[in-house]
Amino acid sequence: MYTNEINIRDPYVLVHDGSYYLYGTRSNTCWGNAEGFDCYKSSDMEHWDGPMEIFRRPVDFFATESFWAPECYYYNGRFYLLTTFGGPKMKKGIYLLVSDHPDGGFVPYGGRLTPENWTCIDATLYFENNHVYMIYSHSFEDTPNADICLEELESDLSSAKTCPRVLFSAKEAPWSKPVPFAEQEFGMKGDVYFSDGPCVFRMENGKLYLTWSSWSNGSYAVGAAVSENGTVEGPWTQIETPIWPENGGHGMVFQSLEGERYFVLHYPNDRAKERPCFKRLVLEGDRLMLSDIKEAEHEAV
Repeated sequence: MYTNEINIRDPYVLVHDGSYYLYGTRSNTCWGNAEGFDCYKSSDMEHWDGPMEIFRRPVDFFATESFWAPECYYYNGRFYLLTTFGGPKMKKGIYLLVSDHPDGGFVPYGGRLTPENWTCIDATLYFENNHVYMIYSHSFEDTPNADICLEELESDLSSAKTCPRVLFSAKEAPWSKPVPFAEQEFGMKGDVYFSDGPCVFRMENGKLYLTWSSWSNGSYAVGAAVSENGTVEGPWTQIETPIWPENGGHGMVFQSLEGERYFVLHYPNDRAKERPCFKRLVLEGDRLMLSDIKEAEHEAV
């Protein structure tokens, strides 16, 4: 199948052994009862094999909803799928699945990685100097300013090594705006912000960036922050304007088989119409920019 035939949210790409593996949230079960996760495989990011179901919840599985934002990591010889799980009788939280293969056979691993009494979504991992950091959103249901938080994990990824630490809140970004339907949909009065989809990466200028999504001027958008001291602990400074201004979000960064840096997000943000959208990620000075792949290739000639 072609990229524009894949209907997922929250796309994530693992590049492994000469292939691209694409993961995401199933659009048709995103907001209700959920059953599992899929994977797609490609050699060119245009033609994909799949969907291949990589996890189906057992009959007695603890979670039944919010099967969101799977991210797959090859670590110490195994593949770990970092996910959000939730249900009507539990707060959403972050969990791991594990497999010996990137395209199937995932089973639960370890326990809940975020606090039991917190509503947490959309985690990502960042590896540096023999440390494994997990960055995620402490969601607006608990904190209306919508915090992006950090924990260090144990080296075997089985549990948190440190207590959560707030890196920043959605309210701090000039481009992030209160959700206009917070009272109508969630019963929350006053200014309510949301944050999701963090991704941490270092660019060729040596600076550490963090992209994340929120509500902006009328729709879903992607912005970025830069670490002032080059570490994941920060402090982080928000870049004033979003890199993707409307109707798309939850992006991540990966390096292609040719060594070029790509950004993938879902677009549009309309239910049942979401598709993976691939862009080149480039710098103009120290500013992150997204460009069409063909445009970027033309500029490089």
